[in-house]
Amino acid sequence: MRRVRTLRPSLALLAATLSLGGCGGGGLSYPDAVRAPAQAAVAEAPAGLDREGYDPIRENAFFDPRVAPLSTFSIDVDTASYANVRRFLGQGRLPPPDAVRIEEMINYFDYAYPEVEGPHPFSVVAEVSAAPWNPAHRLVHVGVQGRRIDLADLPPSNLVFLLDVSGSMSAPDKLPLLQQAFALLVEQLRPQDRVAIVVYAGAAGLVLDSTSGDEKGAILDALGSLSAGGSTAGGAGIELAYAVAQRHFVPGGNNRVVLATDGDFNVGVSSDGGLVRLIEQKRASGVFLTVLGFGTGNYQDAKMEKLSNAGNGNAAYIDSLLEARKVLVHELGGTLTTIAKDVKVQVEFNPAEVAAYRLIGYENRLLDAQDFADDRKDAGELGAGHSVTALYEVVPAGLPVPGAAVDALRYQQAAATAAAGSGELATVKLRYKAPEGDTSTLVTGTVRDEGLALGATSDAFRFASAVAELGLLLRGSAHRGNASYPSVVERARGALGADRHGYRRDFVALAERAEGLAR
Repeated sequence: MRRVRTLRPSLALLAATLSLGGCGGGGLSYPDAVRAPAQAAVAEAPAGLDREGYDPIRENAFFDPRVAPLSTFSIDVDTASYANVRRFLGQGRLPPPDAVRIEEMINYFDYAYPEVEGPHPFSVVAEVSAAPWNPAHRLVHVGVQGRRIDLADLPPSNLVFLLDVSGSMSAPDKLPLLQQAFALLVEQLRPQDRVAIVVYAGAAGLVLDSTSGDEKGAILDALGSLSAGGSTAGGAGIELAYAVAQRHFVPGGNNRVVLATDGDFNVGVSSDGGLVRLIEQKRASGVFLTVLGFGTGNYQDAKMEKLSNAGNGNAAYIDSLLEARKVLVHELGGTLTTIAKDVKVQVEFNPAEVAAYRLIGYENRLLDAQDFADDRKDAGELGAGHSVTALYEVVPAGLPVPGAAVDALRYQQAAATAAAGSGELATVKLRYKAPEGDTSTLVTGTVRDEGLALGATSDAFRFASAVAELGLLLRGSAHRGNASYPSVVERARGALGADRHGYRRDFVALAERAEGLAR
């Protein structure tokens, strides 16, 4: 019997039911006290890959809700990390730990969450069961499903392809793959859609001015004429691409720059900070950004993610034509059409039920508690049909808390409220804005733990937990507990579901390959 409960979004408190057991006390920990770095027993990047750029990930610790009751973060619909991890494993090497962003691995997959009902552009579900790598702990699964929109019903698109044709893009897995990938996107265009092509190498130029989607031959000819050479003036290309997008701006439409590059900018504005500030200035125009990464050896992962975050956008890594088809054909609506922007999540845990909690992933999406209600604070965007999944590992009240403990507090003990004895595990709140709006809407729901056994959970719960477990192993996480590759493979294989495009079956094969390499 399916036990997933839908948290129906509304402006009032939503009643959803989910399960946990146990009560009692637990050790205290401050938010920064036990943020242990990943301890990964993985291969270092070989010399041929030493120009790839990854920001360090300091994985989330367990927090005591009596000290830090609120967990706040921006949603993340990016999938680049999963495809990049797959590329490393396909080359016969384990990925560097900082290439493994667990939330992007989880969010690579569709979990068939319930369709949207009501006034909000998404539905919310939650489910609780045992944490597979630590059965004494509980795993809280929160899923957000964006409204699905048929291609024919999408608003008109004003797209600018911003394509890196510098010398670093000459490899077969860069510009040639880019041309094939964008040709797939061109085939999906409708007469009401428009496309311009801007390229940049040593300088930026307009290859094709804004052209109707029914002139596919002209667009494909322009794509096919491109060749790689020169240095990389990415900043100038960004300036020109946004200028073209603004010149052809469609009110109420999908106005978007689609940047395709390996991220190796080296002329003009090229630092991460400078490029991020440039993109932040441009996003005020109402033009969104999609970033597609290509290539091996000098792929600048950190820069790509920062640009997409700053541009109200999303990021994917294209390692094959099959991945291009997933991103630009099967998930075109989510890739190119935003249905909610600045989407934030805040979870308040009940100390009567929870001794400690840990958000799995989202390390570079964390927000301060006060950012949640601050509409000036930028956050992630949700595309049509996109889903977002967050997992929390929870220590039930009365069990020991992993990590360092602190002495009891003298001044901060708060009196128990009536809600503390309600049996609620947590309250989940979301804020979002309409794509062209400036004021956020609040959606709230509650979560209970009903003691659901792992074997009785939904396919979505079991599969997402398998993906998270693989991420813990690849990261060499200090919180991986009893995680194992056989556990990942067994649970994922038993939760394949419909798997229309075979992505989940591919994950099983990927986990088996990782197990072999780890040996």
